[in-house]
Amino acid sequence: MSKSPNFLIPAAGGAALILGVGYGVATNQYTSSKLDVMELQVEQAQTAATDAKAVAEAEVARAAEMEAKANEVQEAARIALASAGGGSVSEPAPLSDGYGLGRLALPEEIAAWDVDVLPDGRGLPEGSGNAFDGEEIFAEKCGSCHGDFGEGVDNWPVLAGGFDTLADEDPVKTVGSYWPHLSTVYDYIYRSMPFGQAGTLTPDETYAIVAYILYSNDLIDDEFELSHENFGEFEMYNANGFVIDDRPELEYSQWRAEPCMENCKEEVQVTMRSVFLVETPPEGGSNSVMNHARDEALPSFTSSGASFIPASTAPAQEVATAAPAEEAPTEADQGVDLIAAGEKAFKKCSACHKIGDGAKNGVGPHLNALMGRPIGGIEGFKYSNVFQAAADEGRVWDEESLAAFLAKPKEYFKGTKMSFAGFKKEEDLVAIIAYLREVGG
Repeated sequence: MSKSPNFLIPAAGGAALILGVGYGVATNQYTSSKLDVMELQVEQAQTAATDAKAVAEAEVARAAEMEAKANEVQEAARIALASAGGGSVSEPAPLSDGYGLGRLALPEEIAAWDVDVLPDGRGLPEGSGNAFDGEEIFAEKCGSCHGDFGEGVDNWPVLAGGFDTLADEDPVKTVGSYWPHLSTVYDYIYRSMPFGQAGTLTPDETYAIVAYILYSNDLIDDEFELSHENFGEFEMYNANGFVIDDRPELEYSQWRAEPCMENCKEEVQVTMRSVFLVETPPEGGSNSVMNHARDEALPSFTSSGASFIPASTAPAQEVATAAPAEEAPTEADQGVDLIAAGEKAFKKCSACHKIGDGAKNGVGPHLNALMGRPIGGIEGFKYSNVFQAAADEGRVWDEESLAAFLAKPKEYFKGTKMSFAGFKKEEDLVAIIAYLREVGG
């Protein structure tokens, strides 16, 4: 038997031992390296926690410092206000917890914003003004939009006239004809006017402007002194023209009921048109006309949608042949149409001027018997200086002078208080002059 296998067994065992020792050493080195990494991570986390704590403590200290400075500023302001007012001032509230922002408003600060006025006069500042002084202030600060007489410029609101028109198809709602409380006028002007310069009027200027608006509506004379003492006693023309809204008590319960969805009509037919149409002309203002359209050819509505009467299928030539020839308008018809056009054009003047039976002076003089009348010749009416000068020269109204004036009032009479821009269309001038002759005599 050969001895070689016996020799190989010890050699294999030695090699295995060497490999085992090598593996153990390598494994031990890997474990040691991993522990080193974990220890480094722990150290880094501890360092980050320490830094975060330091940052938090610094922020707390900074917030405390800012709060202390804010309290110092508040205390200084309180002392300054008390010294300026000569009296005690309420202690400001401490800074709110958490964010350290804000405080309660001081009484003086609240008073600066508390400018609303109640109908009985509560809330009004002390002061006074009359229409005589208000005329100059109004012309300077308000006239560019509302006209020197409150007649309105272009599409800006009319402030004067319109009395007893609220039941008309085209009511004129002004301070005089519509507003129920004078306090609303004062509050709005003092708070929001002049346009683009809100809050710049003094109480006395506001009283004077309000007085002038009342004077423009013939509600006071020019010597009436409006003040915080008599303000609440003044009763507006339309004070009783409003009613309490009782719909919540009388109607809301009906509206909230379950709607009926049974026995509905199968078809709904439109049977009427709007009887009144309003349009805004390019030159400004508004034109209101009656709608004379007939009810024929109006659509009906069903569940499938609107249905319209179909257009005629007859050839155009047949339709043209069948249509009766239109008669040329007579001279009388043209005259009637001209007067109607003049009446429509006069709407731009009616806020200030009256004409016809019983017409009286308003914001502007009445226009009865205008042709041949001396310019500035109505006894007792307060004309502007340029009209008084024309009266002194003995000038009178005729078609030529009236047409030139109505086309460009401020150019014809430089210095006139009438801020109407003028009629741009020649046909409007012809129509309104015809209307003035016909209605005013």
